Amino acid sequence: MKVKTILVSQPEPKIENSPYSKLIDKEKVKVDFRPFIHVEGVDAKDVRQQKVDLRNYTAIILTSRNAVDHFFRIAEEMRFKVPDSMKYFCQSEAVAYYLQKYVVYRKRKIYVGKRNFQELVPLFKKYKGEKFLLPSSDALKDEIPEILNALDIEWKKGTFYRTVISDLSDLRNVYYDVLVFFSPSGIESLLQNFPDFDQKETRIAVFGNSTIDAATDAGLRVDIKAPTPETPSMTMALQKYINEANKR
Repeated sequence: MKVKTILVSQPEPKIENSPYSKLIDKEKVKVDFRPFIHVEGVDAKDVRQQKVDLRNYTAIILTSRNAVDHFFRIAEEMRFKVPDSMKYFCQSEAVAYYLQKYVVYRKRKIYVGKRNFQELVPLFKKYKGEKFLLPSSDALKDEIPEILNALDIEWKKGTFYRTVISDLSDLRNVYYDVLVFFSPSGIESLLQNFPDFDQKETRIAVFGNSTIDAATDAGLRVDIKAPTPETPSMTMALQKYINEANKR
């Protein structure tokens, strides 16, 4: 069956000329964006109950823009003035760049990985005398604490925000040719919102092995997978599938 409509379970990209815009223009398909999950911050009282005292840490590990936002939100709620000497270890350049929303970049000690968390390990080893705080969500990837526990460093996780399933009841009678997922939480949201979901001819596109596993475990048929050597991005995977499906 041809592909004419796609629903991406994420917010619409804010940048102009995003890969999705190019896909829409080239393939003449309709692409809608709707977050299947969203983030809600926990309050300072909850963080204190986790025995997290911001005064005890000299370095912050930041894995996402959400982590940046909620660390500084909690600091404000706790009336904690973040010292200029605080070190920031950012998983990617995008996270480090986002940090500029809260600090003067050139005046701070900011250390940056390239793409994945593992690439921060040499930096953790170099600054092993620091006391690290990891502000995160309740759905932290297992590999992150595993990596940190394997190092001879002092660190603590604080749950500063939670991943919450969005209400999608208005989509109950809306049909899309392709549904696109980027996390196991997205799959969970689909099934919680629509427990009687019957896939039929709907194509499921997934990004990442953990999302593939979640979809398969849920009994869904996965039609489009990324990343692969041939299609390292989701938009490339969609483009390839659409080219093949719409020729029929």
